[in-house]
Formats: sequence, structure tokens, C-alpha cells
Amino acid sequence: MAGRSAVVTISLFSLLLWGCGSGSPRFTGKGTSSGSASQLQGIASYYADEFHGRTTANGETYDMYALTAAHRTLPFNSRVRVTNLDNGKSVVVRINDRGPFKGERIIDLSLAAAKEVDMIPRGTANVTIDVIGAGAQ
Repeated sequence: MAGRSAVVTISLFSLLLWGCGSGSPRFTGKGTSSGSASQLQGIASYYADEFHGRTTANGETYDMYALTAAHRTLPFNSRVRVTNLDNGKSVVVRINDRGPFKGERIIDLSLAAAKEVDMIPRGTANVTIDVIGAGAQ
């Protein structure tokens, strides 16, 4: 019976790992001076009018004219450089909200930040995110 239990456990674990690897944002392996991965690549989107004036996840009031962004896991007040891979334009933003919660997107930029990287016409962009300053939770 113990052998069967181990096979079931390994099978479930394998399925879990297989599902996690498909289509998710990925670290590219560039390192900081401490050697940890510091660059994420994926799809960025932006949010604006509907959320302007609402409370963000860290308790601030969302200002679509500020250089801020939402990320699922980075600590609040982290500073990241977001670079649009299609045109090379970049912007430094501060993480003050959680998201995005749609599809495979890895970051939601404020309207001001989206304008800086020229992604307004398309609504999304292929980007890299470089962590340049860790915040505190």
C-alpha cells in the first residue's frame, strides 16, 4: 500500500509542476550583485480612469498620473524599471498595488507609466522588469 501511495504522490506532484511551467512569466536569469535573479519578462498592461481615486492594495489613493504599478508579489515600495521590448523605452515605477489579475500579464502600469513606454495604442506590451530597489512589505 505504501508503494501505491508514493506513486500517487509523485504523479500529483508531477502534474502540479507541469501546470506551473506553462505560459507563466519567467525570470531571465540576469543577476544582481548578490547573484539572485532580478529580471522578469512578460506582458504588461495598464489601468487608468476606472480606478483613479480608488484605494490601492497598500492603502494609498490610486493616481493614474503617478509613476506607479501593480504587481502580484513584489513588496510594496519596490522600484522597478519596466522596458518595452518593442521600442526600447523604459520607465521606473514604484509598486503600490496588487495585480494584474487577467491572463498572463505580469505588471499593470499607471497611465503615466504606460505613456512613458508608449504602450497606450496597443494596451499591452512585451516588457522586461528589472528590480532596482526592494521595498518593505
